[in-house]
Amino acid sequence: MNLLEELQWRGLVNQTTDEDGLRKLLNEEKVTLYCGFDPTADSLHIGHLVTIMTLRRFQQAGHQPIALVGGATGLIGDPSGRKSERTLNAKETVETWSARIKAQLERFLDFEAESNPAKIKNNYDWIGPLDVISFLRDIGKHFSVNYMLAKESVQSRIEMGISFTEFSYMMLQAYDFLNLYETEGCRLQIGGSDQWGNITAGLELIRRTKGEAKAFGLTVPLVTKADGTKFGKTESGAVWLDPEKTSPYEFYQFWINTDDRDVIRYLKYFTFLTKEEIDALEQELREAPEKRVAQKTLASEVTKLVHGEEALNQAIRISEALFSGDIAELTAAEIEQGFKNVPSFVHEGGDVPLVELLVAAGISPSKRQAREDVQNGAIYVNGERIQDVGAVLTAEHRLEGRFTVIRRGKKKYYLIRYA
Repeated sequence: MNLLEELQWRGLVNQTTDEDGLRKLLNEEKVTLYCGFDPTADSLHIGHLVTIMTLRRFQQAGHQPIALVGGATGLIGDPSGRKSERTLNAKETVETWSARIKAQLERFLDFEAESNPAKIKNNYDWIGPLDVISFLRDIGKHFSVNYMLAKESVQSRIEMGISFTEFSYMMLQAYDFLNLYETEGCRLQIGGSDQWGNITAGLELIRRTKGEAKAFGLTVPLVTKADGTKFGKTESGAVWLDPEKTSPYEFYQFWINTDDRDVIRYLKYFTFLTKEEIDALEQELREAPEKRVAQKTLASEVTKLVHGEEALNQAIRISEALFSGDIAELTAAEIEQGFKNVPSFVHEGGDVPLVELLVAAGISPSKRQAREDVQNGAIYVNGERIQDVGAVLTAEHRLEGRFTVIRRGKKKYYLIRYA
């Protein structure tokens, strides 16, 4: 398969402006392409992975990717896919977020490649110096209001209201494409399907200012889940690429819990496994879905890509320890990850009777219930069942002197921290 055929097999082509022309260009030339990432938070999330990895696929095929950080457009706010106005962030905040996103993008693309090194640009470098008169004369004059009103990103907001600030966003993104076309020879912009209107606006600006110059647009589909819930969301919130916001263990768990109906599609989107490897996993999924081999492969591949092999191994260790109940084998750092979202209680004293601790930590509602829980074998301390109502927790029960993990029943975990 050539690159475009592989992207189509993976389900990564939603729309193209000129499929035949793009195929011919990709087959005959090294193409410079870009994708933009606005700093609307201090980290990218897994929804951004599809376009990041598509940039990487282009680079692996010999083309040159530009990751564009929207230091300027991030100050404005993209109305695409939004039902209401974005909150405007302070310039200093956007600058900080831009730097963090730049560092994240550098993990996925090869900036040292000999023939096609990736580049990172920030559109504040050319939009920031623009004065309003130059913007209106040199860019705004090429856009009719009727043309802009016809765009889905604007149409969907007309009834609820859209500010001139967000209305002008597509012109700024169009100017990005023109600037990169002129300075970097960039002839292709990619983005999520919600960016189609902005991408085609850029092509229109290039056409109007450069005549018959040939540039292209390609969108990838927005990722969905078969059960109708939003991709990239968990009970604790969004799944971020920053390990401080979403730990590698949480990240791994998100992928390993993928629905059977989604897992093959996600393997195509989010991994670099070959067609033969993915076909084999699909066959195994049909024959032995209970083994969840496809999910384990997906979780391993994406976690290793985003966080590295050491973090992947740590996530697997935590998962296996929680499954087997062998909590004592975990390090304090691994416990911090694995039990990040469970109820916790700080014990400030020394040795403590187990029954008293169960009540104080809210694990059991009363001493009577606590004694029954212990006698009935419902209480586990660091994975070990305790049935002695007179048991006292001492320093020996503290993992690395910092934590004790208590489980009540099959799945209810509690973390005891020591001051």
